[in-house]
Amino acid sequence: MNERKAEGIVRRHFENDTYYKDNRVIFEEQLSDSNIITKLLKNASKSGEGQGKPEFIIRYKDDTNFLIVVECKANIKKHISNIGNNYKDYAIDGVKLYASYLSKEFDVLAVAVSGIDKNNLKINHYLQLKGTSKAEPIFDNKLLSLEAYLEGYKKDDRKFKQDFSKLLYYSKELNDKLHSLKVKESQRSLLIAGALIALSDKSFRNSFEYEVNYKKLTDNFLNAISIKLNDVSNPYIEEIVISYSFLKTHTILSRDLSILKNLIKEIDDKINSFIKNYKYFDTLGQFYIEFLRYANNDKGLGIVLTPPHITELFCNIANVNKDSIILDNCVGTGGFLISGMQKMIKDSAGDNNKEYEIKKNQIIGIEYQDDIFTLLCSNMFIHGDGRSNLFKGSCFDEAIIEEVKKIKPNVGFLNPPYKNDKNDKEEIEFILNNLSMLEKGSYCVAIVPMSCALAQSGDRLALKERLLENHTLEAVFSMPNELFFNSKVGVNTCVMIFIAREKHPQNYKTYFGYWKEDGFIKRKANGRSDYNNVWDSIKAQWIKNYRNKDEIVGHSVKKEVKASDEWCVEAYMETDYIALKKEIFEKEIFKYSIFLLSNLYLKNIVDKFGMNKNIKLDVRKWQGFKLSDLFEVTGTKSIVQRDVELYGRGEYPYVVTSAQNNGVSGFYNYWTEEGNVLTIDSATVGTCFYQNRNFSASDHVEKLMPKFTMNSYIAIFFVGIINLEQYKYGYGRKFAQKRIKETIIKLPVSLQGEPDFKFMGNYIKSLPYSGNL
Repeated sequence: MNERKAEGIVRRHFENDTYYKDNRVIFEEQLSDSNIITKLLKNASKSGEGQGKPEFIIRYKDDTNFLIVVECKANIKKHISNIGNNYKDYAIDGVKLYASYLSKEFDVLAVAVSGIDKNNLKINHYLQLKGTSKAEPIFDNKLLSLEAYLEGYKKDDRKFKQDFSKLLYYSKELNDKLHSLKVKESQRSLLIAGALIALSDKSFRNSFEYEVNYKKLTDNFLNAISIKLNDVSNPYIEEIVISYSFLKTHTILSRDLSILKNLIKEIDDKINSFIKNYKYFDTLGQFYIEFLRYANNDKGLGIVLTPPHITELFCNIANVNKDSIILDNCVGTGGFLISGMQKMIKDSAGDNNKEYEIKKNQIIGIEYQDDIFTLLCSNMFIHGDGRSNLFKGSCFDEAIIEEVKKIKPNVGFLNPPYKNDKNDKEEIEFILNNLSMLEKGSYCVAIVPMSCALAQSGDRLALKERLLENHTLEAVFSMPNELFFNSKVGVNTCVMIFIAREKHPQNYKTYFGYWKEDGFIKRKANGRSDYNNVWDSIKAQWIKNYRNKDEIVGHSVKKEVKASDEWCVEAYMETDYIALKKEIFEKEIFKYSIFLLSNLYLKNIVDKFGMNKNIKLDVRKWQGFKLSDLFEVTGTKSIVQRDVELYGRGEYPYVVTSAQNNGVSGFYNYWTEEGNVLTIDSATVGTCFYQNRNFSASDHVEKLMPKFTMNSYIAIFFVGIINLEQYKYGYGRKFAQKRIKETIIKLPVSLQGEPDFKFMGNYIKSLPYSGNL
């Protein structure tokens, strides 16, 4: 009887809901009229046998892939069990059981309600998406309206990622289809954009499936685009419409009317529905990236698009709000503008007049390439406009610059074209251009190749000097190495933040951050993505650290810099030795032992110690030493592999720029360098190895000759310590001789404050497998 009271509270809540009164949901108790639901719950009884009978099942008539299932208990002590599988007696356990069955075909919101006092209920919500194995918490602990449940479900990040994954899968299918139809890569995104614009025209949407003449269909298609795009004062609209005219004469599409009709219908079903749910997301840009990934020419359509999580990050960095006026002078498909528009509109809190003002006057973009500009305008239309202040032409055109200045932008974003040819403009020139159009005190956020930050000579140094003469370098962040993997571009990048038109103050400390780990994982099939759902928490921590200018060992530092300095955190950040554990040294011992075994220096590896003693590390007392004070750092006499092979196979290692097999690619009857030294690969990630024998080497192999007596135990200790510095180096910033010499490492010290080499050797001897050394 008490459980009926709990059910009554829930029943009355939903019966008073607008969606219920307007007959927009199907409200069922215990059993469903749906054959699919009945079949799914056939073996879902809480007692373990028979039909599952939830208290309530709620289905949305217009969103048939989503349903709500509710389980009630009278006693609030029966809300959740300790082990989670007491399905019969506990509300959460039971409702999650039902969700596990129903999620085979539906996205399920599981609602657990316990209590008989309306003002003292325990309520929990869980969302289990179709095809997943886990119900995740969602919503606050109170009953919401049916509209709030639906909207919350649609906006949930997990739902977005599931839908986005499906969208990307479809993009591959569509790309293959358009490739087989001989639609050029440069025209594929245009076809999608054109179809989405045309479908927004009611007349075209209602008639295209019934058209029987190809010429008339394409005429109607272009006419619908023209009607929709001509509702703003943009002088380039006619040129944009002409860009779609390739459809009129396309050889294969024009042969069979049904091909184009089916493409339009597919685009409506698969893409339009996604855009309606996720309004301010650069959907076309993502298709563009996918098309590039599968194109034969990895430069594809000529630009590198910024990943959407980075465009959103920029908005957080610049604190974009309803009063921001955003300029992107290298706008591409509009990713930054779309993210900015989303944030501004959200901040306007439903003010329709302000939303109109944002779209009409607060979005500014400049794009040089004709086909990209067409895609940009189409993209902005699809995402709610913002076309009024889009300029086609060079951002260095004085006429365009003057027009932009009149609008008074106060936020600048850009991902400039990366320099591929000596005649191309430097990336920093685009930053200076953006800054020149911003109001004084505005923030400019740019993502550029790391080489721009590292420049210490030539044209780039002169440009860095110009930046500091006129603007303040507020912060620089080192970004993930494979950030642009999905665009098939391998370049290390950094984000620079400037305050416009305020000269960099003397003694000003710029904030540098190590933002290399964004939680994204690279997979061949679907590219680089946040598969583990950790980006939001990482982004929040990054922004918090930046706002507070927190200096964190191994993550961030504040530093006074000049134009001639390296503008990156790796140059100034301290390595976190607190994280140093014996496992690091054990790994180096084992790697070196495997090298000795695989190259027949050892007959077998034995698990024995060099000495039977337990020695502890206490890094708190360690002191810093410059590598050039401990080693003579020089290059090696490089020889290419084909030349060293002429000497025939032998006993002397040939060391190359590799992180495998102790850096050795083979053994030959030739050597140029004496052994018992350390080597560092200065071409890639800066891996350090110990070479105990005489050897020869390829280019970019640096040599560290000890100024002290070094044996294999001490050498392995140094290898472990020096390899802690690897995170600072890569293809964009190499561990070259100058940097090696200036590197400061921490070491255990004697009572006299000198490096305690005896301790180092004994410590390695105390570890497993050290007996093989």
